[in-house]
Amino acid sequence: MSVYIDASSQLLNDQERSLALNCPHCEVTAHITPYAVPRFVYRCDACNSSLFLRYPVRLYRTTRIELSPQFLEVERPREKFTFSHLPEQVELYFKEALATFSSGAFNAFASMCRRTAQAAFADLGEAGKLRLFDELNHVRNLAELDGEIFLLVKDVIFGAGTGTRSDPPLLDAQSAAIALEVMKDLLYEAYVRKGRLQQALMMRRYFAEETADNITPIFTSSPPT
Repeated sequence: MSVYIDASSQLLNDQERSLALNCPHCEVTAHITPYAVPRFVYRCDACNSSLFLRYPVRLYRTTRIELSPQFLEVERPREKFTFSHLPEQVELYFKEALATFSSGAFNAFASMCRRTAQAAFADLGEAGKLRLFDELNHVRNLAELDGEIFLLVKDVIFGAGTGTRSDPPLLDAQSAAIALEVMKDLLYEAYVRKGRLQQALMMRRYFAEETADNITPIFTSSPPT
């Protein structure tokens, strides 16, 4: 794989035909095309919005500047979550957590995850906090998280368990992505699943009662004995 800028300021990329991203504007996974020279800017081929990638420089040569094929997305697609069943304070904090994650501010994201968890614990009470801790261990088994990353995520959400207030641990892109999915799962189990189930049962009862009220009896008078 080769990515470089030649002497005529053309950006040449061996991966160009297969270069596709999840566009942060239209949220479609589409091929991207460079269209600004010499400050190269890609555009999404689905919605034509500008996309900015950051390439580390590998080597400066006489006739070209060689870039690393590993790039960094300056903008990220917005993360989504169903907020309709979350308490107001939990929703406020988790929306900010998602915004910081999408901006690549992973340590700010860790702080907002901690605040989201604290708001959820205050709402659910001690018993609810213990249920979420059990759910975290269940997630560890389902996702087969190794011990190091599990302790990191647990520290982000529950704290280090030393009895003193401590800052959340530092996160990189990979550990932040894992913490995000764990937070989504815990909030889904704590609020969204329960809310959707209650809503579905309420609708079932409503339609069952409506059906019962509209059933016409088979016999208009007492049947013969």
